[in-house]
Amino acid sequence: KMSFFGFGQTADIEIVFDDADKRKVAEVKTDDGKKEKLLLYYDGETVSGRVNVTLRKPGSKLEHQGIKVELIGLIELFYDRGNHHEFISLVKELARPGDLLQHTSYPFEFANVEKPYEVYTGANVRLRYFLRATIVRRLTDIVKEVDIAVHTLCSYPDILNSIKMEVGIEDCLH
Repeated sequence: KMSFFGFGQTADIEIVFDDADKRKVAEVKTDDGKKEKLLLYYDGETVSGRVNVTLRKPGSKLEHQGIKVELIGLIELFYDRGNHHEFISLVKELARPGDLLQHTSYPFEFANVEKPYEVYTGANVRLRYFLRATIVRRLTDIVKEVDIAVHTLCSYPDILNSIKMEVGIEDCLH
C-alpha cells in the first residue's frame, strides 16, 4: 500500500539462517501465552546467514542511508515496556548509503557469540535474542526482526556424570 506521498514500504526484508534446515528447533512461550518454534543456538555458537532485500516494484530504486543487521539480547519488563536492558548488541554494516536497484542478498556472520542467558518468558519479564535487519531511510526505516532460541550448556555435564554414577552403582549391586 503506497501512501499519498509515495513513502510506502518499497522493499521486503527476509533473514535466512545458514543452517536452518539442519539446526534443532526449540519451542518458546510468547508473551501472549502461545508457543512458537525458534531455531536453537548455544552459547558460543556462530550465528550466520543472509539478509535478502526484495524491491516491491521491479525496476524501481530504493534510496537508503545504509543497511545493517544486529544481533540483540534483551530483557523486557512487562510492567515497564519502555525500559529494556540490552545485554548484547552487535552490529554488522551490510551496505553503505546509496541506491538499491535490484534484489540483493547480503551475507552476515556473528562469530562465536557469547550468549550467557537462556531465552525465557515469565509473568513479568521476557529474555529474548533476535536478529534485526534495518534499511535506514530518511523518513521511516524498513525493519525485520527474527527471534532465535538460546540454551546454555553450563549444567549438562553434571547431569551426565550423575547418571553414569547411578548406573555404575547399580551394576555393582547385581
